[in-house]
Amino acid sequence: MAEVIRVTAPGSVMLMGEHAVVKGYWAIACALDKGIEVQLTPRADRVITIDSALCQYQSNLDQLINEAKLSFVLKAISLQLDKLEYGFDLVIKAEFSHTLGLGSSAAVTAATVKALSLHSGQNISLAEHLQLSLAVVRAVQGRGSGTDLAASIYGGVIAYKVDPCTVEVLNGLPEISLHYVGYKTKTPDVLAIVAQWEQQQPELYANIYQLMDQISIAAMRAVRAQNWSELGKLMNLYQGQLDSLGVNDLALSEMIYQLRAQSGVSGAKISGSGLGDCVISLGIDQPLENYQQIVIKVSAQGVISHEQ
Repeated sequence: MAEVIRVTAPGSVMLMGEHAVVKGYWAIACALDKGIEVQLTPRADRVITIDSALCQYQSNLDQLINEAKLSFVLKAISLQLDKLEYGFDLVIKAEFSHTLGLGSSAAVTAATVKALSLHSGQNISLAEHLQLSLAVVRAVQGRGSGTDLAASIYGGVIAYKVDPCTVEVLNGLPEISLHYVGYKTKTPDVLAIVAQWEQQQPELYANIYQLMDQISIAAMRAVRAQNWSELGKLMNLYQGQLDSLGVNDLALSEMIYQLRAQSGVSGAKISGSGLGDCVISLGIDQPLENYQQIVIKVSAQGVISHEQ
């Protein structure tokens, strides 16, 4: 029997490219210093157990029982069933709450896929890891750009494009902070709202997405040059396009302008699909009254695995 396998995958945040990435344009994301650990202990039978903060689970590889709270983990298992001869005990530990986002679904997917590949004796490349993980997310959600997966798997700051699937690791680790507004709208719901508005002005929206891409490409150059003041200006410029899409609101705007008013902040914008969730700022900022600050750092490290 194989030894105990332990895999950690970092969380992630979107730096640039929200909404445009699903149109085939560039996005930029960061791996974080907080992540999710998956520990896999092989068994001699076909039973699998899962121990996580979301629920306790037991089933059999020959007839997996569905559990919505573990949809990404169970889909990762089901897509590799033909390679899994023996069962296992899986323990999942998170360094942050799934309610905050931070790419938790991507992180647990990436960690589980890697642990399963090691359990079944596969030596997968980073590109293969990304494709296997993408298959899981899209099977669960029906769609998904994979930007957060790429950040978790590769680490650091990455530029990402969906089709053809392209990942470029950028140099430099910017100093960032997140502030949580206290509520969030599910990404598919936000995308549906934007799609409705887009139908009324398709040409104008197409121009907005193209401008978003130009800003992201300029931001990629700024990250490569570690020109953080320029990156901050570009973040502010991208926020203007998110306003145009209609995914900003009063509370998010309040956070953005309070952060921009601080001397140590060079840029601030929504991180994610909008209509709630988080604002990301670049530089050294102070906590905002009435809003939760999430203290994070960009991590150069992607998925780590080792057998104990």
